Amino acid sequence: MTGLYWRGLRNAAQVRLLHNYIKSPLLPHSFDGFTILQLSDLHVDLSKDAMERVVSLLRKITYDVCILTGDYRGKTYGPFGETLVGMAHVRASLKGQVYGVLGNHDTVRMVPGLEQMGIRMLLNEGETIARSDQRIHIAGIDDAHFYCVDNIEKAAAEIPHDEFSILVSHTPEIYRQAAHADFNVMLSGHTHGGQICLPGGIPITLASVLPRYMGCGPWKYHGMIGYTSAGAGSSVVPVRFNCPPEITLHHLQASR
Repeated sequence: MTGLYWRGLRNAAQVRLLHNYIKSPLLPHSFDGFTILQLSDLHVDLSKDAMERVVSLLRKITYDVCILTGDYRGKTYGPFGETLVGMAHVRASLKGQVYGVLGNHDTVRMVPGLEQMGIRMLLNEGETIARSDQRIHIAGIDDAHFYCVDNIEKAAAEIPHDEFSILVSHTPEIYRQAAHADFNVMLSGHTHGGQICLPGGIPITLASVLPRYMGCGPWKYHGMIGYTSAGAGSSVVPVRFNCPPEITLHHLQASR
């Protein structure tokens, strides 16, 4: 068991960069090729070796915007000063506009510190990104898994139904509500892909109420395209088995 633990530690530090292609006929032509970097479930105070690997990867890639899909802290309670120090280290390697949402490990008291770093926290609200005379919308909701303070209706209130929109949520569990609100894309994390999986990447548990096919990677629900990140950090115990940690570069493509 001790040998497996050290192996799991090494696995948890081997963060990889994945590419995901999101094709939609609804995407405005001006945004064809637009890239979104997603970092999820960093748990920076528990995953220091993994964060060094993340910083190393960030130096080598380019993207248009970055989104952070929550769980910056290791524990779900207590001080968060170490978390903010770790987040500042990661933020220093990020370029351009960065958006974030809170996860079930995070407290709203972290928001001022995160925003002082230049992270635009989306608390049941959205932002519009324009290119030429076209635009897309990115909306973020508060944690729907533990705190249950998500408000999709408020986040989507200013988004025209005929314009391309992306929902950023820590957990993918609210996929039904997101699709009902006419979001075209949903990006999330939370599950860690299982973190400790059986051979073949079969999760023992996802700690989420959702179909298993939504637990990691790309998926679809009705007309909505989704992606659940396995996350870059680790939770509870800093090990991974058969479930490599990731950061993800999403490529938007206008299919016709």
